[in-house]
Amino acid sequence: MRQRRKGVGVILAVLAGAAIVVAGAMSAVATTEGETPFAKRDPWMPEWMMEPGGPGPMSPTMMARMLRHSEFLSFGVPDAYKGAKSTVEPDLDVLAEGRALYHANCAACHGPDGMGDGDAGQALSPSPAVLAFMITRPIAVDPYLLWSISDGGAQFESNMPAFKDKLTRDEIWKIIAFMRSGFPALDLEVPEK
Repeated sequence: MRQRRKGVGVILAVLAGAAIVVAGAMSAVATTEGETPFAKRDPWMPEWMMEPGGPGPMSPTMMARMLRHSEFLSFGVPDAYKGAKSTVEPDLDVLAEGRALYHANCAACHGPDGMGDGDAGQALSPSPAVLAFMITRPIAVDPYLLWSISDGGAQFESNMPAFKDKLTRDEIWKIIAFMRSGFPALDLEVPEK
């Protein structure tokens, strides 16, 4: 029995030593030239996601950004958007129209490539969403996207305007199709009707 306790003690001592070595290595990485792993520029880790000093409590800006996500995860979408499904196929005509609609209504804040870097969005807090990243996440389902664009962000204290009275649902679906296609930079011609 005594031998067994000694063996367990040795294992715990080795694990504790390994933890100290790992913590020291992490500290060395964090202090090298004043950079932390969170300070490196990464297109999927925009400035608004980088908290000073690394991970920790969310800033007020980050908390405001998460309000819609939390509402959706807890309660779903409002009844007007439940079960919504896109009514458009992402063919060249739809993508061309979606691109034109996106550039006319969204790019000023969200940027031409959906990176949240549009000129008009620079002074907003919370800053515009990085749509190129968000559109690839599991939360980007049809009802959520239609709700976000249609109702805007007033309910969540953001400056995202509501587009339900400015754009038709088909126009919103075309914008969504354009975003889901990766914000193609092709100069697509919209055929005359």
